[in-house]
Amino acid sequence: MKKNIILFLSLVFSAQFAFASVIDSTRAVAVKGATNFRDLGGYETKQGTHVKWNKLFRSGEISKLTDADLMMLDQKHIRFVVDFRGNDEVAKAKDRLPKNAGYLQLPAGSENLGSWMAQMAKMNSADSLMESFYSQTSHLKAKYQPFFKALLKQPDSSALLFHCTAGKDRTGVGAALLLYALGVPEETILEDYLLSNEFRKEENEKMVKGMVQMGIKEKVAKDLAGVKREYLMATYNALISKYGSVDEFLKTEMELSNNDLATLRKKYTN
Repeated sequence: MKKNIILFLSLVFSAQFAFASVIDSTRAVAVKGATNFRDLGGYETKQGTHVKWNKLFRSGEISKLTDADLMMLDQKHIRFVVDFRGNDEVAKAKDRLPKNAGYLQLPAGSENLGSWMAQMAKMNSADSLMESFYSQTSHLKAKYQPFFKALLKQPDSSALLFHCTAGKDRTGVGAALLLYALGVPEETILEDYLLSNEFRKEENEKMVKGMVQMGIKEKVAKDLAGVKREYLMATYNALISKYGSVDEFLKTEMELSNNDLATLRKKYTN
């Protein structure tokens, strides 16, 4: 039973159903073999520009992409994939990559979930657990600095996809940091983060049902399967507490100079 619960949690890991107000249908990428696959384009920045469409994509794991899916990704010029999953996750579900796409795995912070097991049956809510996870900063440099370096190196003709297992937690933090670096307002970043509740609605309902059958309280299961504003805010608050500001974090830990930030904005906004 413990192995089954760990397997379930590995699908959830990546935070209650807090529904985003509006889904832009043009944001969804209609693949059959992955969930939560969407385009980060169109968001307005504080500078009055917009994130370019068809340049930055986020998703859940892509081990089950169909041949038609891969053809679509190739047509979208996705030439680089960043995988935020841990080694065990990758071993169980290796990515199917678009044609000629580069690949970078960044497993830091994706360690074994078994340590969570002792807490599950006794918990009435997983909010504190999720906020604790989102507040951890020790792994952020190893996980996201190479992500930014890859973004800076991409040819102007190429697009980049980044993902974890569910495409909501580790991918959510990565998307938040990227959008912040591009100048997107914090409230818009939170709205993008919360879209995972809608894009994963059916998968989350199935996941919650399965975890309840395994003896996990429904509230706990929903907390683990969905995302909440408070979860991502825990990351923001941790960065501000440790570095003084998100800008300082990007400068010191992500090693993004003013020139780097200008390059990112030139490449990915217009």
